This record gives sequence, C-alpha cells and structure tokens, in this order.
Amino acid sequence: MELNGVEIEDTFAEAFPIKIARVLITGATKKWALVAAQEATGFGTSVIMCPAEAGIEKIVKNETPDGRPGVYIQICTFGFKALEEQLLKRLGQCVLTAPTAAMWNGLPKAEKQFDTGFKLKFFGDGFESEASIGGRKAYRIPMMQGDFIAEHSIGAQDGIAGGNFFIMADNQMAALAAAENAVDTIAQIEGTITPFPGGIVASGSKVGSINYAKFMKATTNEKYSPSIKDRIKDTNVPADVNAIYEIVINGLSTEAISKSMRAGIEAAVKIPGVKKISAGNYGGTLGPYKFNLKELF
Repeated sequence: MELNGVEIEDTFAEAFPIKIARVLITGATKKWALVAAQEATGFGTSVIMCPAEAGIEKIVKNETPDGRPGVYIQICTFGFKALEEQLLKRLGQCVLTAPTAAMWNGLPKAEKQFDTGFKLKFFGDGFESEASIGGRKAYRIPMMQGDFIAEHSIGAQDGIAGGNFFIMADNQMAALAAAENAVDTIAQIEGTITPFPGGIVASGSKVGSINYAKFMKATTNEKYSPSIKDRIKDTNVPADVNAIYEIVINGLSTEAISKSMRAGIEAAVKIPGVKKISAGNYGGTLGPYKFNLKELF
C-alpha cells in the first residue's frame, strides 16, 4: 500500500494498558497556561526510566470553568496508586507554583477520582476556603500573587500507551520535518498525547540488550539504525533511508489513538524525502493492542 507515493508497510504498532489522569490547567494567558502544563509534564517521556509518561493533549481558548485559556494534559502510569502520587507531586510542585495557573478536572465523569485538590489545599495553612466556580467544587488557596484555584478532584481511567509509527526518510531534516508535521496535526486531536521531546522519538529502542543484558532494560533498536545498516545482517532500514523518527502516542481509547496515527501518517507523507512508514512491535509480547497500519486507512 502507498499513501502519497510513500510505502505503508504491512505491519502493526503494539501498545499496552496504562492508567491515565487528565488535567485542565488554565492561566491568565495561553503562554502561562502552557508554562504550567510544560512544567507538569516534564521528565515524562517513557516509563522505562521516568516516573510517568506525560504530555500536552490540546490547547483550548476559553471553554474552561474560569473562562480563561487552558491546556489539557495527560499523566500516565502503570497503577492508580503511582498515578495519584504523580498528580500530587506534579500539580503541587509545577502548577501551584506557576504564575496565574489554576487546575481543573479533565475527566469529571470518570469513575476513578483522586482528591488531589483537597490535599493541595493544605498548602493554605488553614487560610484556604472552599468555592464553587463554573459549577465545580474548588478551593481558593491564598498566596503571594493572589489565590490559587484547585478543583477538588482529578479524574483518571484505563488508557493505552505505545501506539506508534516510524517515519523513514532519505535524510535527517526531511524525517524531522515530517515528524514535526505529524506531531502538529496530532495536537489538534482530542484524547491523545505524544510524550517524547517535541512529540518525537529519536531513540527508538528494543526490550533488553544483546551485549549488556545484565544491566540494560532497553537498548537501541539496531535493526532500525541507519548509520550501521551495512553492519546489521537483518537490518530493516531500506537502502535509500538515512534517518528514522518514531512518533509514540498514548491515549484515552483505541479510537483516539487510531485517529491520531492516521492523521499523523497522512501529515508525514506530505513531506518530500519520506520513503516509508513502518511501526514498532514485539510480535504481540509487549501488549494486547495492535494497530495495523493498513487498516487505519
């Protein structure tokens, strides 16, 4: 199969279950909502070593409880207990501290609810007060800049991590431009995040190690490393490909991830120099979710 003259490999992306919390952060301006969101989602690329995977889902203008610009973020971990801990740390240290920021429940209808805002109110040292804002139970925490607003609960649910596709191009700048195009397009879709730096994975990896198995949980995916393709007997890098970027997608549902993968691939293949689209999987051993590239279209 080809899309805009680019080969779409007959393969699938393999994804796995994860727990996801969704938070809406608002600020006086889009800039300050984004500052808080970026801080709260830092060190959140991969659960291989990070305490959570995290990223910005989408930006909204004023369709928020306080009528201000907002940013939806997702924070993802393997268990609800760890997720609750990450919420308290990230929202307490990165959002409560951010100029003009406020925090709201991004999944108010979810069955699982954490009382994160209630716990953060104790920063007010007894001077905090309860409020109803936009029909939501919240707390006003007095601080030097004015009040920090924290909604009582933050919702969470079962989600999916590891949806992905590979962009193979004849040079690094073409691959990067295609990856940027894909990430910008995915950012317009509700329900998913691309947690790696700028939404792009430079270090696509494999589980375990060939040479350092005693101490490495994940290592470079040599079969997809263009600079050594002549040294790897069973390389998966085509002769005309010299750079590959991976886009990893986490989301609230299989539908959201499928939609983002499709849109991202359609955006990527518009860039001259892209030769092939593939995906990463481990034959079904990593997780139960399989996103077949051809079936997306």
